[in-house]
Amino acid sequence: MNHAVSCFKAYDIRGRIPDELNEALAYRIGCAYARFLRPENVVVGHDIRLTSPIITNALIEGLLDMGVNVHHLGVCGTEEIYFATSHFDMDGGIVVTASHNPKDYNGMKFVREQSKPISGDTGLNSIRDMVSADEFKPVDKRGSVQHLDHRAAYISHLLSYVDVAQLKPLRIVVNAGNGGAGAVIDALEGSLPFEFIKVHHDADGNFPNGVPNPLLEENRMPTIEAVQQHEADLGIAWDGDFDRCFLFDENGAFIEGYYIVGLLAEAFLAKEAGASVIHDPRLTWNTIDIVEQYDGKPIQSKTGHAFIKERMRIEDAIYGGEMSAHHYFRDFFYCDSGMIPWLLVAGIICNKGKPMSSLIAERISLFPASGEINRRIQDPQLVLDEVRNHYAPEALMEDRTDGLSMEFDQWRFNLRLSNTEPVVRLNVESKADAALMQEKTGDLLEMIGGETA
Repeated sequence: MNHAVSCFKAYDIRGRIPDELNEALAYRIGCAYARFLRPENVVVGHDIRLTSPIITNALIEGLLDMGVNVHHLGVCGTEEIYFATSHFDMDGGIVVTASHNPKDYNGMKFVREQSKPISGDTGLNSIRDMVSADEFKPVDKRGSVQHLDHRAAYISHLLSYVDVAQLKPLRIVVNAGNGGAGAVIDALEGSLPFEFIKVHHDADGNFPNGVPNPLLEENRMPTIEAVQQHEADLGIAWDGDFDRCFLFDENGAFIEGYYIVGLLAEAFLAKEAGASVIHDPRLTWNTIDIVEQYDGKPIQSKTGHAFIKERMRIEDAIYGGEMSAHHYFRDFFYCDSGMIPWLLVAGIICNKGKPMSSLIAERISLFPASGEINRRIQDPQLVLDEVRNHYAPEALMEDRTDGLSMEFDQWRFNLRLSNTEPVVRLNVESKADAALMQEKTGDLLEMIGGETA
């Protein structure tokens, strides 16, 4: 690939500053986005990274030179771009963010009207090709830029997901990881009866406590310790642009995102029985079981936000969830949010009067899961074929929606290849038999080999 556009990925832009992404490239990206979409009004914002203001300003210059009017949110989360694009009826939106990547990285995520994602097969490759060609001339009438104060409307929308009058005074640990989530918690705080214990709360692009990525086990300890020390009812941690949230129970135990998908599916279907729920192929049985209990329609989609969002719209699904902690909501323009899930979970704790651990304990025992295990190997495709051939004679079902899924009478697995590195990702689950799940996980890992990734 042309080095100048190596930062273009399948769904977004990500690259090291300044060799893979810089001001000159950001300017051209703004020009190309405008050339591709032909928008009149675009929302722009950025995360708290130290390089984000500079990259954003260059991006805006490109948009302005192409005649686009820019509505600048300033520092925000990715989901605030989704919200503002649809709420204010804009023609598109761009957020400058690198989420949980190392601090010397930055990137961008794009949407068009109605917050529809722009990914490789829906325009991002065309934008990349325009950037590479670099054939831009400013138009006669330059666009304008103005600040857009969206936060009050966004906070109001978040609060619509809970009945504030029915909430109880929970004690909640919130760990923004020095990312952008802290500002939203502060804005919500006055409207909620919760006591927030704030950890790594202030935004700091130096990331003095490490890049916010709660999927890394070493990053979870500050949240766990705070939950235990303050005897909190719930713990929450976010990645840098807070489009994902990660939950901990009242004992400080990390909760696999898979079980949160089931919990939220149940909450929505209790209000709208029979609705459609989208899930990814990695772990499925718990979600399917819950959705079918409410006569809902469980629908499997390929992993990845662009695929999930597209399927959400096609099916008019009320909710969609991935085990990676991305949660999508019909009432949030079919987009993902890292704020709505924890608000809903807090509401469930209050309404049911049960601690977080007991809300999911039964589901964990019914469908114990391995959690995602990553192994770095030399020839991932060869390993995938060997695993498939080994288990094919006894499999009851084989599915290739995303990687290889195989189901048996009492257990199933999904094995996927990474899009970007020689890594395979394994998930195993069983029906009410944790020992069987662990045994089969061990068998598969022995067959896969390689090193922990």
